[in-house]
Amino acid sequence: MIRAGVLRIQGEVVDNPFAEFPVEGLSFEVDGQLWHYREQAYLMLNKPAGYECSRKPTFHPSIFALLPAQFANRDIQPVGRLDQDTTGLLLLSDDGQFIHVWSSGKKQTPKRYSVTTTEAVQAGWLDRLLEGVQLHDEPALIKASSCCQTGEHELEMVITEGKYHQVKRMVVAAGGQVAALQRVQVGGLSLPDDLPEGSWRWLGEADHTALARF
Repeated sequence: MIRAGVLRIQGEVVDNPFAEFPVEGLSFEVDGQLWHYREQAYLMLNKPAGYECSRKPTFHPSIFALLPAQFANRDIQPVGRLDQDTTGLLLLSDDGQFIHVWSSGKKQTPKRYSVTTTEAVQAGWLDRLLEGVQLHDEPALIKASSCCQTGEHELEMVITEGKYHQVKRMVVAAGGQVAALQRVQVGGLSLPDDLPEGSWRWLGEADHTALARF
């Protein structure tokens, strides 16, 4: 790519593959597209429905089809996973420690979900979700950290575990059925209103600060 003349630094074509540059604050263009050097990648994706959080998807396209191909070469991985039909905030990184910290159940990171139910929300569901419901293969009751009704068919629920299909299974155990599920917050970091479904952006310093604020 360098020998093809598609790399520019400070507006000048770089044609020497062995040229060295300080990486602090480095910006460069590849084929007219501006990039900023980042030692490690931290980003968020507003995941749409119909995508699997896997590099080798089984039945649906991979979330990596929504990202620039360069991220595959950097071994970007999702921080936790969302079901193929679950939408919303998904963090990704190539920093193994970051992935471990924010996907570990030991950290008890709160995750907020917006839940749409197939039938009108019943008052008894909220009580059961807050008091704890019994899930198959779970010896202890599983409780929502918080739960409130936000519409006739909508409720908002916060969990701190990351068990398989947890929100859906909890709602079923409480007596309801999930029609749609969106993750709207991880830690103190909320899904931005200006990030459309299927779009991604880098995490900034303020995002990292918000993530840890809970």
